[in-house]
Amino acid sequence: MKKQIIAAAVLCTLVSGAAIAQQAAEGPWMVRARAVHLDSVNGDGTGLGLSVNNKWMPEVDISYFLDKNVALELVLTVPQKHTVRSSVLGADLGTLKHLPPTLMVQYHFPASGFKPYVGAGLNYTRFSSVNLPAGVDIERSSWGPALQVGVDIPLTGNMYLNVDVKKVYIRTDVSVAGANLGTFKVDPVLFGVGLGWRF
Repeated sequence: MKKQIIAAAVLCTLVSGAAIAQQAAEGPWMVRARAVHLDSVNGDGTGLGLSVNNKWMPEVDISYFLDKNVALELVLTVPQKHTVRSSVLGADLGTLKHLPPTLMVQYHFPASGFKPYVGAGLNYTRFSSVNLPAGVDIERSSWGPALQVGVDIPLTGNMYLNVDVKKVYIRTDVSVAGANLGTFKVDPVLFGVGLGWRF
């Protein structure tokens, strides 16, 4: 009986040691590269029936794990160009670019194999290169919440397949000749798939 207890204790020590070693080998940093499809909700309060086009875009994010379950993630891309269309006028009005960095706080559920997570955070979007008809303008900055759900699937070594869905609240006030017409809400859903590396 004594031998069995000793053997069980040694086995537990070895297993826990291996788990700690694996966690230590992974390190606190994770970098992901994704292809992301931006699907705009296009809620318009101006009466012009404004919308921007959906599109695929690249995304890179950098995560730092505060512990084994909680991480901070900075989501980055390059400025994205969109066509602005009015369904009321039945025509394209022009173009603009937006840069939407987002900072998330994530909770990674304890799991072996698939590693699901949820996140919430803050988005800042900067609109630039606004090319709209004379007298038409938009507010250049937008602050809003962001929500996230995703999963990291182990592939080999420290490499993971990542699938991620985010809801980001992006909106801007539209004005004509200085008079505020209302708020245009892009509020996109972003579906992403890519690879991550933990180190």
